[in-house]
Amino acid sequence: MLELRDVTKIYNAGTVTEQRLFKNFSLKVEEGQFVAIVGGNGSGKTSLLNIICGSIPIEGGDVLVDGKSILKLKDYQRYASMGRVYQNPSAGTCPNLTMLENLSLADNKGKPFHLGRGIDRRRVDGYRAQLQALGLGLEEKLDVKMGALSGGQRQAVSLLMATMTPLRFLILDEHTAALDPKTAEVIMRLTDQVVREKKLTAVMVTHNLRHAAEYGDRILMMNQGEAVLDRAGAEKQATSMEDILEKFNQISLECGA
Repeated sequence: MLELRDVTKIYNAGTVTEQRLFKNFSLKVEEGQFVAIVGGNGSGKTSLLNIICGSIPIEGGDVLVDGKSILKLKDYQRYASMGRVYQNPSAGTCPNLTMLENLSLADNKGKPFHLGRGIDRRRVDGYRAQLQALGLGLEEKLDVKMGALSGGQRQAVSLLMATMTPLRFLILDEHTAALDPKTAEVIMRLTDQVVREKKLTAVMVTHNLRHAAEYGDRILMMNQGEAVLDRAGAEKQATSMEDILEKFNQISLECGA
């Protein structure tokens, strides 16, 4: 289980632009849960992911996995059990390296560094099989540089790279936002497939309300650092995009937006 306990996050502390985003904020994500997080700009969605991953410090509270604090672990240490896919398809991959070289780097995550070949040719057939399962024809482009692929292709490879090694948590940071609608649907189906097959605990931030309604088994709506809607299980499955939009508009009116 992943838990944020009594978290306080302050930006620009001690200045005229000080902003207290989270105050004693708590959240529990059960093992195997797929949580979709929505909310307006500045609601705390991405900050929440950054706190989980250790990308930003907090002023109070704790982050725990299975009841044990990971607060003192650096982000790269937390990534031993976490994979993250970013909004920008260029992030998380090396554009000047081939797809094969990128996959090899991801495959070596967490392994000792030593002098040797960067690519294990015995693993190539395995990479090709994993790419073929995506259904995008990428298995024929192993020698193509990542920078030459389309945004959707790169995001699909990023998703594969993030989950190549054994992990428990998948963090999705608006990973379809930069894609055209058709490609975004492909990536969401792939995401759902990967989460289910690998039995991952997933936390996804998205601005796409339909994706939030259709995918995952829990939805969380954030506003000014607070969870104003939290539905899981059957209650979440009964929640439509129209329900989410109505709540979103209600909050906007209350805030004068």
